Amino acid sequence: MAEVGRVAVRDPGALLPGGFWAAVAVWLERPQVANKRLCGVRLDARRSVGFPRAEACGHSPITGPQQEERAAARPCLRSLSGGLGPGPSTGPELGTAGRGPEESQPRRPQGEDPREAAAAAQLAGCPGQPGKAGVREGDFPASDLDSLWDAFSRSLAGGNPEMLAFLTGSRAGSQPEAPSELDVVLRTVIPKTGPHCPLAAPRREIVVQDVLNGTVTFLPLEEDDRGNVKVEMSNVYQVRLSQSQEEWFISILIFCPEKWHSDGIVYPKPAWLVEELLARLARWSVESKRSGFKSTLSLISIIKYSKTYQMLKEKYKDMVKVWPEVTDPEKFVYEDVAIAAYLLILWEEERAERGLMAKQSFVDLGCGNGLLVHILSTEGHPGRGIDVRRRKIWDMYGPQTCLEEGAITPNDKNLFPHVDWLIGNHSDELTPWIPVIAARSSYGCRFFVLPCCFFGFTGKYSRRQSRKTQYREYLDFIKEVGLACGFHVEEDCLRIPSTKRVCLIGKSRTYSPAGEGSMDEQRTQYINSRRGRPMSPPGEAPAPPPPRAALGRAGHPDGPQAPDAEAAKGGAEARANQLWLSGFQPREKAERVRNCATLPRDFIDQVVLQVAHLLLDGEQLNTGSAPSSSSKAWNRGGSLSLAEVARKLDRGTLQRLKRECGGLQTLLRNNHQVFEDNSPSTCCGPSPALGPEATTGKNPR
Repeated sequence: MAEVGRVAVRDPGALLPGGFWAAVAVWLERPQVANKRLCGVRLDARRSVGFPRAEACGHSPITGPQQEERAAARPCLRSLSGGLGPGPSTGPELGTAGRGPEESQPRRPQGEDPREAAAAAQLAGCPGQPGKAGVREGDFPASDLDSLWDAFSRSLAGGNPEMLAFLTGSRAGSQPEAPSELDVVLRTVIPKTGPHCPLAAPRREIVVQDVLNGTVTFLPLEEDDRGNVKVEMSNVYQVRLSQSQEEWFISILIFCPEKWHSDGIVYPKPAWLVEELLARLARWSVESKRSGFKSTLSLISIIKYSKTYQMLKEKYKDMVKVWPEVTDPEKFVYEDVAIAAYLLILWEEERAERGLMAKQSFVDLGCGNGLLVHILSTEGHPGRGIDVRRRKIWDMYGPQTCLEEGAITPNDKNLFPHVDWLIGNHSDELTPWIPVIAARSSYGCRFFVLPCCFFGFTGKYSRRQSRKTQYREYLDFIKEVGLACGFHVEEDCLRIPSTKRVCLIGKSRTYSPAGEGSMDEQRTQYINSRRGRPMSPPGEAPAPPPPRAALGRAGHPDGPQAPDAEAAKGGAEARANQLWLSGFQPREKAERVRNCATLPRDFIDQVVLQVAHLLLDGEQLNTGSAPSSSSKAWNRGGSLSLAEVARKLDRGTLQRLKRECGGLQTLLRNNHQVFEDNSPSTCCGPSPALGPEATTGKNPR
């Protein structure tokens, strides 16, 4: 047994020892935050057990009412999805979306016993309860944890006092200070798979957490040729929290450092444990922020996702080489591959839950480059994409990928009654409408949205409170829309190279099909309320439609009357074309360039000359050297602030520039060969290197 690393932790916020267990929960449940060669983990089972010696004497794991009684008096580590601990790290693996509201952990009162503080800080909940993903995989049944722990406990009592002392953080042969209750977790560590990855098989571990003694021990499992599973003693390591003279320390210990075997993935070198893991644990332990988002890939099987993602990445990686758009090919290709992998696993698990055989159909609203539609269609899901503007890359996909150019407006003509899923991948102004369109298309229609830009029903989203980040508030708004439309809305974090990686999913309804009529009235009331119109009381009819909805139902009162059938048909068409909420503006078909580059040349020259004359007529700048007697005096011009220049220009010119996303400053920066822009508010005269002719547009010879 050897201590390979130790670091002192400054705790000005009095967050320890609770903060330590929050940091441990990150490494337990999301080790990929620190070890980028991992895809994630699956928590298969969790048990509360007694001290190993008691187990060896024939006591069973604590279950039933006894477990509930002791759980109420003991700390159990809280899941990071529940909020304790730091947010996810920044980077392509996790992005920066994990930072949520700045909420602090409870502070420890002065004089409180650290062990009691650890318990009090964690009584709110337990992390990583065995999820459906673990049950579905079936690689390691949860019942195996009991037999594995029983066998391990007997081996400790039967002649391994060193491991027993290591596990309890005490000297060999000594008893622990008090009978400890241990939290034992069985987890499967999933490495990233790839052609250059030497280890693709998941590895399994037992994690033993002793809160009262401040230790968490990782016991790797190995399977022999006959299928017997036991603890692999060579790679056992422990993270320990200790206190000495009011100072806290976090240490990493290895049971057999001379036998440590590093595979470079699941088990890195001891130096990595000290330099990377120990440093992160120390930092996370005293961070007062907590995540306002779910953990990554919390709704699907990580093992299935990892395999599917690697398969799709290999299959579609050549798209990067032939990408014809001006956007970054690696970002967009691999982001869409990751989204496609997520949807494929989500839909596969949905088919298993519902007993379906046919693959789900879909429509991607605002599909952009169409790559997501192409991947999903190629993988066997019937569907199409719709976008207001055609992209160059659409012609490369082939006829099997159905992409349509057209604007989607929220009305009765843009419903999809025979489609299973509606997708909104960075769908901008359509994002809040997709749950509404899905709800009104059919009772069985579901939705998946990945919000990016912040749009409301009729334009840019307006914030209503400042306690949350704008991103978190917008996600809550889209979730509110889904709930108002009658969906059970679930949230998950994707593993994509983006800061906006939280998706919202509506798979089921909160009402029965018989309640569709009253539910649609509530939708209408909610949508009208978001525009500022007063909501109708529950049970009353929604507000009458705008007058244009009645067009076609009758002719001019002085003219001939249309037949009843024709009037009914005209009225139905008018109602179908009527917007659900007036004021919605679809995206323009032509992408506008608004950086002053498309302004008329004579207008640009006029403004440039006008500003140049203002600078040349002003007080000249001191060049720092006396002019030569043989050369003509050089008028470098003066210096003016942008505000001073703007006051000299007429109102029509300023308004025309203001519509170009930057205005006067953008135009002057575009003409950097004439002007020097030393600060955001300063405009200097022409550069001496260009000669005085540059101010008049003449080329010096």
